[in-house]
Amino acid sequence: MATAAPSAASRIAVVTGASSGIGAATARRLAAAGYRVVLTARRKDRIEALAEEISKAGHQATAYALDVTDRAAVDEFATAFKTIGVLVNNAGGALGADPVATGDPADWRQMYETNVIGTLHLTQALLPKLDASGDGTVVVVSSTAGHGTYEGGGGYVAAKHGAHVLAETLRLEIVGRPVRVIEIAPGMVKTDEFALTRFSGDTAKAEKVYEGVAEPLTADDVADTITWAITRPSHVNVDLLVLRPRAQASNTKVHREL
Repeated sequence: MATAAPSAASRIAVVTGASSGIGAATARRLAAAGYRVVLTARRKDRIEALAEEISKAGHQATAYALDVTDRAAVDEFATAFKTIGVLVNNAGGALGADPVATGDPADWRQMYETNVIGTLHLTQALLPKLDASGDGTVVVVSSTAGHGTYEGGGGYVAAKHGAHVLAETLRLEIVGRPVRVIEIAPGMVKTDEFALTRFSGDTAKAEKVYEGVAEPLTADDVADTITWAITRPSHVNVDLLVLRPRAQASNTKVHREL
């Protein structure tokens, strides 16, 4: 089925965490689908390079350095728009894999601030702009971690569950307004940075996450799914879409060819 082109009133798509991985892949996909993408992340050099790449491909992209946990900065960012059509809350990530008994509270706090409070900041600041478009979409990129616990994942699971609940509650609260709320919950996705960041740059630990898994999801697999959900007809809301690689049956059941 061909995707629907965005209307002029809803053609701006803001993507958080766009400097790498799922965020960068989503920005590329949405730009190719006809959106003017606004790339946000803390790493200014990365998003500027991506904006240039997208522009050279004949699409529209703007880079804006932004820390989603800084509410004042988010509010200032929001003043640049009268309307937007899409907000993709992708900024997040995991830190550590310690059990609850020994987990670092600072890591838990940072994961909650980025995955939940950052999503709250952008959603609150841009919801009036999405309303004004007459055809808005909020996407929350959560995780299967937000739907099922696993050992060593307590802090990340708690944060992603918070993101899931935020999306579910928002959908209830704004029903009847011209804004959809979509949650995309990926399972095992192999990107350049996710596991490496989680394990503080320990390459061996990061590689072990994917050891023996023939085909984990890629960032582009998830971006393709996000773009598909956004480009459904306006009356169609993809409330929750869980995607995993075929080799993964649950957060704790993965087929490995070792």
